[in-house]
Amino acid sequence: MVKAALKMVLFTLLCALMLGVAGWGVLALLYWDHASPVWRNLLALAYGISSLVLLAGFALGHWRWPALGVFALLFVVLLGSWSALEPSNDREWQPENAVLAYASIDGDQVTLHNIRNFEYRSENDFTVAYYDKTFDLQKLDDVDLFAAYWMGPAIAHVFLSFGFSDGSHVAFSIEARRERGEGYSSVKGFFRQYELYYVVADERDVVRLRTNYRRDPPEAVYLYRLQGSGANARQLFLEYVRAINALRDHAQWYNSLTTNCTNTIWLNSRVLAGHLPYSWQILVSGHLPEFLYRHGRLDTRLPFAELCQRAHINALAQAADQAADFSQRIRSALPQP
Repeated sequence: MVKAALKMVLFTLLCALMLGVAGWGVLALLYWDHASPVWRNLLALAYGISSLVLLAGFALGHWRWPALGVFALLFVVLLGSWSALEPSNDREWQPENAVLAYASIDGDQVTLHNIRNFEYRSENDFTVAYYDKTFDLQKLDDVDLFAAYWMGPAIAHVFLSFGFSDGSHVAFSIEARRERGEGYSSVKGFFRQYELYYVVADERDVVRLRTNYRRDPPEAVYLYRLQGSGANARQLFLEYVRAINALRDHAQWYNSLTTNCTNTIWLNSRVLAGHLPYSWQILVSGHLPEFLYRHGRLDTRLPFAELCQRAHINALAQAADQAADFSQRIRSALPQP
């Protein structure tokens, strides 16, 4: 009796696994990189029908093991072909994704090239502009975390900004690099549709875009000061520098789960001694500030609810707009040291 029950459980789990694998294969073919839509749809349809026929053969029992063998072979062929897809830096990119930043290092002097600083008239109407700037690592004082919400409290786009004692700030926003005319889809992001991209930007660009110009949907942006040593801040900054130089040399795939904005921040932070363990609150990115607060990485002198209220910067950013001291003004409500 127990043996029969175990067999039934194993059989059910295997059927569910086959069904999941079949669904993944259909989606992988539907989103196959740069293949024609007709060819993608035909392959996805053929793979889906074949998988269902083989699943039926497995479930009915008469052809169980041959059906399972053919099913596994089809999946291995698909997985091998999909794994061989190569990311590229040579595509026709959206204007906001078109230029890769990189860095040159001379001791404590780090020069960031192609810092984005667009002049926006609306979210999609802007004048392209970049600049280069040299930063002194010995003057790196602060690391701040921005969280931008647009679809409820669970999901946020999170990025870091590094502040220097001369008042300058530079932000690193980890995003999906999109081709011209291509929108973003979390589902497509699982299937090698986008390359990984670090937006290295002036805060008047990457922050003001979200607070002052995004309208559909609007974004609520929060700014939190991270707690940590100057040595850790410098080490983390250099890890971001290493990452942008590596991406300039070799493109990498973006993935909605494994290399999204928050996961990649956590991966970069592993260079630090005592880095935080992984948590579901990193995956569910809107909860990241609460996770950091609980672990003492945000200012805990205030209750978290009050800290969040002070961290909300939309009104400050809209009032500052194009002011030269934009970065200082959006931080005016933060608790003082």
